[in-house]
Parts: sequence; structure tokens; C-alpha cells
Amino acid sequence: MKKLENKVSVVTGAGAGMGRAIALLFVAEGSKVVATDINQSRLDTLREEIEAAGGEVTTVLADMAKAEDIDNMIRTAVEKYGALDVLVNNAGVMDNFAPVGEVDDATWDRVMKINVDGPFRAMRAAVNIFLAKGGGVIVNIISVGGLHAARAGVAYTTSKHALVGLTQNTGYMYAKSGIRCNGIAPGAVDTSIAETIDFTKITPLVNDRIMSGMVLNPRTGAPSEIAKAALFLASDDSSFVNAEVLVVDGGWSAY
Repeated sequence: MKKLENKVSVVTGAGAGMGRAIALLFVAEGSKVVATDINQSRLDTLREEIEAAGGEVTTVLADMAKAEDIDNMIRTAVEKYGALDVLVNNAGVMDNFAPVGEVDDATWDRVMKINVDGPFRAMRAAVNIFLAKGGGVIVNIISVGGLHAARAGVAYTTSKHALVGLTQNTGYMYAKSGIRCNGIAPGAVDTSIAETIDFTKITPLVNDRIMSGMVLNPRTGAPSEIAKAALFLASDDSSFVNAEVLVVDGGWSAY
């Protein structure tokens, strides 16, 4: 039997990178997937690939900074498939590595809305569905930046630390309700998140304090490697794993 047979999953940021890999793997393991992204052409390509392989997917154009888009993606899962079993919060943006003295309000607000407020709203909606049906799973794609202070700028670092707290509090609070909530902290992964970085804004301070540690990274991970970790946490294979953050970084954090 497939690991997600007859499950319904929502995957955000599914147009590329880790989200795309997660959506493809979840479908291959029997889940119906509601795939969301801000890029319609990428969603169209994903849908064509999944349908060509005989899988079932519904794509929804969604901006995780907009509450109405989040409500729509959760509602679509329930209306289209009659249920919601798994929520994967993968969508996120970077912050140009700016420290607190250099970050502007617009960057701070954008990062917080997408990286924290978006997952929070999606989780709130999902948890209330899970409570009514007696269970469900949330997987939040965090970052090693949520566990360490020098992998990104202050906005991204703060947002991912907040997501760790959101993940662990949710897992603990609803542990007796059949709901599990875990996170994955990837290291450097070959994704499209670099598209959200303006490298012209990286300052000498950033080069001195942050970039020097980047060379310690043993290698860049593949999106499929993160997808396999997400499958583990979404499936019954991890039935006794809750309120945890799984580091998947090739050993980078061990230094």
C-alpha cells in the first residue's frame, strides 16, 4: 500500500523546488494534492506532469501573504476532495541577508507575512478541520536558519525561529487530538528561493559575518531529498514523531 493512499494534501509553493518535489512524491504515494503557488505557468507545468502520470492534482494560484488566498486553498481541498489530511507549508521568501541595522520595513513586513503569517493562517484553518475529523498532519518547511542565527538576514532568521515555535506549540497542544505537527530544517537546497534575493544589496558586513560560514556547507541538497523527509513526516511511518524539527542539511550544522 502506498504511504499516503486516499489522503488529501495541500502543498504551498509547489511550483518549483522543494514544493514541486513534495507534490510529485505525495501524488506518487497515493495522495490527491492541492498544489498552490504564485506562478501560474509553473503550476500548469506541474499539473500536466502529474496528470500524465495518472495522478490527481488541483492547482490554485495563491499568495501566502493574502488571507483570502489561504482561505481559498483550504476551502478548495475540502470542496474538491471532501477532506484535508495533510498540510505542507513550504512557500517562503528570503531577505537579502540584511542585519537589523540595514533591513527596511517593506522587507521585514513581506518576509513576516509570507513566512509566518501565511503558515499560521493555513495551520489555523487546517487544525479546525482536523479536530472535526479526528486527526491530521502538518509539515512546516522551516530552515536551519530557524535553529541558527547566521544563515540569513534578521527578517528571515526571525521568521524561521517563529515558525519553529509555531510548529512545536501546535504539535504539543493538539497531541491528544490525533494531530501531529513537525518541521523540516533544510540546509542549502537547489531551489528557486534565490529568485527572492537581490544580491546587489548584500553589504560588506554581510560578506564578513555570514558568507564566510557558507563555505562550510558540505554540499547542496536536492529537492527530492527534502521531499522524502516530508513524506516520512506526513505518513504513518512517523506516527510517534510530533512537535519536532528534523534537520536535513548534509551535516552542515554539525560544525
